[in-house]
Amino acid sequence: MKLNLSCTDFSFPLLDHDRALAAIALLGFRGADIGMFEGHGHLKPGVELKRPQVSGAKLKRRLAAHGLKASDIFLQIHAGFVEFAINHPEAKRRVFARDQFLRTLDYAQAAGAGHVTILPGVTFAEESRAAAVARSAEELNWRVAQAKAAKLQLAVEPHVGSLTDTPERALGLAQRVPGLGFTLDYAHFTRAGIADARIEPLTQLATHLHARTARRGRLQAPLKENTIDFRRVVTALARQKFNGWVALEYVWIDWEHCNEVDIISETVQLKNLLTAAAANIK
Repeated sequence: MKLNLSCTDFSFPLLDHDRALAAIALLGFRGADIGMFEGHGHLKPGVELKRPQVSGAKLKRRLAAHGLKASDIFLQIHAGFVEFAINHPEAKRRVFARDQFLRTLDYAQAAGAGHVTILPGVTFAEESRAAAVARSAEELNWRVAQAKAAKLQLAVEPHVGSLTDTPERALGLAQRVPGLGFTLDYAHFTRAGIADARIEPLTQLATHLHARTARRGRLQAPLKENTIDFRRVVTALARQKFNGWVALEYVWIDWEHCNEVDIISETVQLKNLLTAAAANIK
């Protein structure tokens, strides 16, 4: 099996963006996942999306200078998950989120990306979970249609703190949104003590994968503490005829203890593990 391996640009926040891309290329990757996060990282939606076609084309040139292509554009329009969640109860906030999303599609096209990732939404104390899920599904169906028209694949990342914080909830949401993919990161479930076998059904809808080592209680852990069976993950992806990108996504931020691992060394080790696992699958 051949894996398309990429690395997240937000793995290297202490470098400027061009040097972060240089590091990704030096580590032997062909793709770069681009984080467009208002709260951290190099590229901010408030800047990049003012003139999305121009900014996207500039990014494409910067990537090409390092022999890279955009493997994903990951949009988060606020530092937190809640303030502009796609299913926020306030209509004005949802309108703004839709506008930013449409601009992101233009940006992704100009950058040469074929895949866009967003967050699935959250629950709110003032309403039922069912209402939050229904509104998320409505917003995601609209977004899937817009992405399809732009010839882009849209995915959500089930994550800690979202309304898709278990594999079953993630699948339940996806069943309401035909065409939606997953940017699947086992670590968000592993942190909660959920076994690989329970996460594995999500590979059916995976269009992108975030790979990093984790254990119960740690979203990001060194390989020596890891409990995710990545050989099994690769086998499951092969079974589903997965042809997306697998992005190494170690991050260095002061959240969930994510600044307590050696990003470079862990990235190299996991890259080698994934490559070896794929080589054993004919």
